Amino acid sequence: MKVCIYGVGAIGGWLGVHLAQAGCTVSAVARGSTLQVLQTTGLTLHEAGGLHTVQVQASSQPSELGVQDVVIIAVKAPALADVAEQIGPLLGPQTLVFTAMNGVPWWFLQGFGGRVADTRLQTIDPLGGIAQGIPAAHVLGGVVHSSCSVDAPGVIRHHFGNGLIVGEPSGQATVRAQGWVDKLVRAGFNASLSAQIQKDIWYKLWGNMTVNPISGMTGATTDKILNDDLVRGFISTVMLEAKAIGEQLGIPIDQQPDDRHAITRKLGAFKTSMLQDVEAGKTIELDALVSAVRELGQLTHVATPFTDALLGLSRLHARGLGLYPAQSTDDV
Repeated sequence: MKVCIYGVGAIGGWLGVHLAQAGCTVSAVARGSTLQVLQTTGLTLHEAGGLHTVQVQASSQPSELGVQDVVIIAVKAPALADVAEQIGPLLGPQTLVFTAMNGVPWWFLQGFGGRVADTRLQTIDPLGGIAQGIPAAHVLGGVVHSSCSVDAPGVIRHHFGNGLIVGEPSGQATVRAQGWVDKLVRAGFNASLSAQIQKDIWYKLWGNMTVNPISGMTGATTDKILNDDLVRGFISTVMLEAKAIGEQLGIPIDQQPDDRHAITRKLGAFKTSMLQDVEAGKTIELDALVSAVRELGQLTHVATPFTDALLGLSRLHARGLGLYPAQSTDDV
């Protein structure tokens, strides 16, 4: 199986090493120092089982890598429009595009969502270029339950978690989806097939749409965030707004915020991916985590005053650091 990793960061690198060890022919689209390291040294993963380095074919030009069986998109959401413009040479008629990303994806409402089904989310794909560049027929949705970080370009460290959830946007149990799950299991992942991948995406988002931006603003690890009664109360109120939106979309969450806080506490003190991005001076994926939730609230007529406050404060902070686009008339 030919697998291309588009975005060799923490999660993309983790996936790439294990798939290469499982016999896949792994390639990567990369740039800058990461490209140089991949071409000279290879892709390296530190994990509990030891240190692993695999060789991958890496290029900044997808046309040099050719058509793939699977393309794993593991970039942060702000980079997705550029990926959509460049990904074409990797896609053949049967190529799967597995989205291993945080937040609400561009395809979230394709064939799903009741009265708002097939609505293009303006906060994610305002001009429709992503949907055009990555046709829906190729997409397999994914949810990643793992914490990894980048020690250096091409050098990944796995901290905890080994879960991957795979699902067709349509909810169908297709042969191709099950085949990809089977390959991931053989590569050592705890992978499973979802009957409704949107619900799995929404549940993960329910936990990280709050702690991620709050950690980015405050620099606090998750334990400190949840130990502050006032902050935890604010988070819970935002989560209740998102829960109400999910009910309108047909993806109810059978938990209360305190139930999810208890799960997060078990993970201990850790830095969220957004905090890691802020510390590295990288653009943050605020729209996929928060702006899209606000837009879905508007579409489903669910009021989101606390989500609005979280978004406003987070983007103001990020703009001050140059990590979010400057204010425009499109802000709502």
